[in-house]
Amino acid sequence: MKGILGKKAGMTQIFDEKGEIVPVTVIEAGPCYVAQIKTEDKDGYQAMQLGFGEVKEKRLSSGERGHLGLLKTSEKHPKRREPSVPAVRHLREFRIKGDEGYTEGQKITADIFAVGDHVDILGTSKGKGFAGNVKRHHFAGGPRTHGQSDRLRAPGSVAPTTTPGRVHKGKRMAGHMGDVRVTAQNLTVVLVDVERNLIAVRGPVPGATGGLVMVKQARKG
Repeated sequence: MKGILGKKAGMTQIFDEKGEIVPVTVIEAGPCYVAQIKTEDKDGYQAMQLGFGEVKEKRLSSGERGHLGLLKTSEKHPKRREPSVPAVRHLREFRIKGDEGYTEGQKITADIFAVGDHVDILGTSKGKGFAGNVKRHHFAGGPRTHGQSDRLRAPGSVAPTTTPGRVHKGKRMAGHMGDVRVTAQNLTVVLVDVERNLIAVRGPVPGATGGLVMVKQARKG
């Protein structure tokens, strides 16, 4: 399983070989570092943990520094883990199958993908705050005429009366909108710039500009 962490840089457009405009999202992908390899025997599943976004050590908690092996040894802790990666802000896991050749401390860059590859991109959608039914669930609202003046964006009937005498669980109503994990599936890679750590994919990607995204090999490609 190929995967990398990155930061959404924004959207633009490029021209393909036919001269047609292609809308793309540019992602600053990597460089990432393999912070940990999880195995079936030790952890119960197989995965690799990637770190992205180098920062100063003082920006991390002692637990995070200890996990990355950045704490110094002492008489009290003579067997602390040896450092394998620099101080990184983000840590995420990617499931792997069998021995795929990843090792702790390995550096992963944008060149793991090529033009034409299909990828799934996970991100956190933009938060919209508290939203009504029309915006959140695309309800039609009430009629705009026939005497009513305050039902334009109302939900309408919410539940039956005596039976069951309550609102069914899961009823689509007004509430918090956005700020959830979203996966854009089967996007096509149209540009890879290894020198600048950039990947461009066709179409939109969830999240705001500057948000963290996970780019991995498409499951349905």
